[in-house]
Amino acid sequence: MTGFFVLWGVIVILLFTDFGGSDMYVGQVKAVLARSAPDAQVIDLLHEAPNHDACLGAHLLAALSVAIPASSVTVAVVDAGVGGSRRPIVMETGGCWYVGPDNGLLSVIAARAKCYRAWEIVWRPQRLSHSFHGRDLFAPIAAMLAQNEWWPNALVEIDHLQVMFDDADFPQVIYIDHYGNALTGLRATNVPHSAKFISGNYQLGYARVFSEAPADVPFWYENSIGLVEIALNRGNAAMRLGLSLGSQVQLAGCASC
Repeated sequence: MTGFFVLWGVIVILLFTDFGGSDMYVGQVKAVLARSAPDAQVIDLLHEAPNHDACLGAHLLAALSVAIPASSVTVAVVDAGVGGSRRPIVMETGGCWYVGPDNGLLSVIAARAKCYRAWEIVWRPQRLSHSFHGRDLFAPIAAMLAQNEWWPNALVEIDHLQVMFDDADFPQVIYIDHYGNALTGLRATNVPHSAKFISGNYQLGYARVFSEAPADVPFWYENSIGLVEIALNRGNAAMRLGLSLGSQVQLAGCASC
């Protein structure tokens, strides 16, 4: 493969999906990886990505990517268009490799990177389910990358991704954890601590950590992956504020935010 990168010693494969941790799909993907890349360490990055929503997933994956080690391979699957016309792709940026659909899911990482390279996956296995490319297509290709086993004519380099989402800060709720904390697509480094957010009848001020927030008062803080997160000390902020995936986040005094 002329002009291809060569990896050595890649043993980490990360999984980012909307499959859900309690369904049968994650286990099937891991079974393929165990057979095809038995020496790889497989890490569950997240299996509760927003269902079917590549845009919310793209912003969440971009934030999580700061903790992804170089030379690892991430299988990213939020793929409502599986079996349709969207391309299956491999992308490399900053020494990190991603395998998934060309539906925008990888585009925020690509847009924020200094540079990236991408390839269409043209290889097809003998058995390819119309509805489960995560198991039948993406997992084998991830194993190939992890083991430096370059299959002839498996990948064809492409100039650009077909679907590109805006890489600007995203003023919506992109994930709600089991505590009821609502992660937004806003990077906290771009928001001053003096800023206040509006949610229903509440005006949310900043706190550094939960223990410094007033009791029973919703607030915002910079979470561990650098995003503005709306929270409630020892309570469920999403329930209190009626937040759900896609809820708009508005700065006080900024009707367009």
